[in-house]
Amino acid sequence: MLILTLAAIVCIALSFAVDRKKTYQGCLKGIRMFLDILPTLLLVLALVSIFLYLVPGKFLTDILGAKSGPLGILIAALLGSISLIPAFVAYPLARIFLNRGIPPMTVAVFITTLMMVGILTLPLEIKFFGKKAAIMRNLLSFFGALIIGLLMGIFL
Repeated sequence: MLILTLAAIVCIALSFAVDRKKTYQGCLKGIRMFLDILPTLLLVLALVSIFLYLVPGKFLTDILGAKSGPLGILIAALLGSISLIPAFVAYPLARIFLNRGIPPMTVAVFITTLMMVGILTLPLEIKFFGKKAAIMRNLLSFFGALIIGLLMGIFL
């Protein structure tokens, strides 16, 4: 993280040296964009935090843990497919799941379906890409996520 921060500072300094006005405008635009998504980000973080607080860790471990086997993986895939959680929340959530004893394969399936499959956004996708393309993309993504999870289970 330190390297990325230093790289960003160096890039901004170089940009500032080349064109101060554009750099200033770009930084202002970036700050405005961040402030625009901040309420949504905070809401999602709050909802995920409340969910993790209200749902006992043992319950999550029971339905998604190693003892649940293939059923836990299928539940994780379905939960990931219907969830609308941004990546910057999903990855810390994955770490929490791993810390609670949920196997890496199950977490990989959850995160992969979360990013690749969109049940809730399917109507919008159908509107833009057509019914056949949207359904095929989601089905292929779902089965691709299961394969990715299986590979994670083999290699980890």
